[in-house]
Amino acid sequence: MEVVVSSRHCEVSERFRQHVADKLSRLEKHDDRVARVDVEVTQERNPRQADRAVRIQLTVHSRGPVIRAEAAAEDKMAALDGALLRLQARLRKAADRRRIHRGNHAPVSLAQAAAVAAPGPGSNDGVGAEEGHDPGAPHQVGPLTVIGDGPVVVREKTHAAGPMTLDQALYEMELVGHDFFLFVDKETEQPSVVYRRRGYDYGVIRLEV
Repeated sequence: MEVVVSSRHCEVSERFRQHVADKLSRLEKHDDRVARVDVEVTQERNPRQADRAVRIQLTVHSRGPVIRAEAAAEDKMAALDGALLRLQARLRKAADRRRIHRGNHAPVSLAQAAAVAAPGPGSNDGVGAEEGHDPGAPHQVGPLTVIGDGPVVVREKTHAAGPMTLDQALYEMELVGHDFFLFVDKETEQPSVVYRRRGYDYGVIRLEV
């Protein structure tokens, strides 16, 4: 299993990298198909958020769906432990689902999945304005060219994915811990988004192209 550690706004020592590798080696008992785990360490520069100064995001890549968890704490060790606990819970959930399918039982329906308690509140991550940048000059913000203040694209991602059912989309949304999930509906072939509403209800938005 490969462990890739990256950092934003902070330095990561070799000692901590080794500690991360030792901790994550235990994940193989939950899923022996894990090929790589991406570990992203982010330092929060706002002194008012000292109790959440470090955020760690863990992303598991295997032959199954991507599984992600994150946590924030005062220091790297505590944040890693928090993220690892959430990740292990999602890995167990994925393993339970595989056992159900191997036993030829019906997959969990959307209504049944909605009864499962939602994970803890997520968070958005971003980056500040580029230092030394002239605010009046044209500049790139993600894929956009803007002049002066413009929309801030904090992150761009591209994922390869095939069409899937609504149940599968909801399941994968829970595994990455997001409040929404973009997918192509297998039945309608429409770009769609499933999202979490108040309580444990879910909604679906479909685009008619």
